[in-house]
Amino acid sequence: KLRFPARRTMQIAQQLYEGLPLGPEDSVGLITYMRTDSTTVSTQALHETLTYVRKKYGAQYAHKSPRVYTRKAKNAQEAHEAIRPTSIPRQPEAIRRYLNSDQFRLYDLIWKRMVASQMTDAISDSTRVDIHAQGPHSKRKAYLFRATGSVLKFPGFRTLYMEDRDDASDDHDQKALPPLEQGDPQDCLGLTPEQHFTQPPPRYNDATLVRALEEDGIGRPSTYAPILSIIQDRHYVEKEQNRFKPTELGKVVSKQLTSYFSGIIDVGFTATMEENLDQIAQGDKQWVPVLSEFYGPFQKALAEATLTMPRLRVEEPSNEVCELCGKPMLIKTSRFGRFLACSGFPNCRGKKSMQKKTGVACPECKDGVLVERKGRGRTFYGCSRYPECKFAVAQRPLPQRCPEDGGLLIATGRGRARCISCSYRGPVPEPETALEMAEIGA
Repeated sequence: KLRFPARRTMQIAQQLYEGLPLGPEDSVGLITYMRTDSTTVSTQALHETLTYVRKKYGAQYAHKSPRVYTRKAKNAQEAHEAIRPTSIPRQPEAIRRYLNSDQFRLYDLIWKRMVASQMTDAISDSTRVDIHAQGPHSKRKAYLFRATGSVLKFPGFRTLYMEDRDDASDDHDQKALPPLEQGDPQDCLGLTPEQHFTQPPPRYNDATLVRALEEDGIGRPSTYAPILSIIQDRHYVEKEQNRFKPTELGKVVSKQLTSYFSGIIDVGFTATMEENLDQIAQGDKQWVPVLSEFYGPFQKALAEATLTMPRLRVEEPSNEVCELCGKPMLIKTSRFGRFLACSGFPNCRGKKSMQKKTGVACPECKDGVLVERKGRGRTFYGCSRYPECKFAVAQRPLPQRCPEDGGLLIATGRGRARCISCSYRGPVPEPETALEMAEIGA
């Protein structure tokens, strides 16, 4: 919902949990412990939330009795409460001036979800609308247009909180329709012919991958962020339009491991091992038999892989030619990322980086251009003259110039941008308009 990477979300949650100074007060912990998948909430917190809802929105918006939710994840650990605000009366807007933007957004989300969980359901009528229309050139031919959707009758928890979906493609809920009465005349504002094809399932993003891990009983809240970081740091996947795309290295590693360690590289095995470890922690199983059952087959598979697994080589052809010898260059992968190397190696040691150039001039040194780089599981944009010039930004730089001062614009999402040198925040301007306005301002 906030478009934060998992690691960033946990970092911000840690800050909210450890406490932040709120004006003259000492540091105050704003949320409960965050490395938990529990859905349990204390009785005191439930009653505090219901009291707030009745006072703020009215009795019709408050659930009749405290709502208790069943656990969401397999093998959920219930040692802690669900993540919730430490005080419901501490409204997000009241403490906004003490938080930075990311801290406020995450606290606002946690607070609203907690309050909404004790509010009544929204009520909607499922509706089908049939519109009978006649063709423009022939009154004999009639056409039927049909829309199905829902009409909201009572907002309930939606007064406060509207759940977003991680994927628009898995949105099977009906669309909202305006209130209509039978026989109402409708004006045709336009016709849009569209052809739809079956689409493959969307790739995972941070949120949907964590959800899949939860559903399969893999990992814990304390390990979700490290899992997502590791697969990026090791270049098994890369981000493309905020979704994970497997790299050639990732595909080869996956193929090798599933071929030689099929009993271990398996969702069922991982979930079962998680369950066994939980039972050991609870005293229901002895650790020696559990580990012996695992280590015997693993040791045998490891010995076989050591002898027979071929050396991992990840190379792809490219359209580049070596500047030293003229031979074709290959795309290779190292622990620092992908690069171009001469196919004549070791006789020729020519190599080049595979930096993606943005075409945007570096605003600091004016000589270099901003290129895409990767580090610690994230993408950023730095000057091509590094290390001579160390300018870098986390968001994608745009070719358009700021309409107010001509400075560098960076994308903030959903067609909006902000300037790094002035206070401009707004829609991404058209290239011509941006240049004209910048020249006028200059």
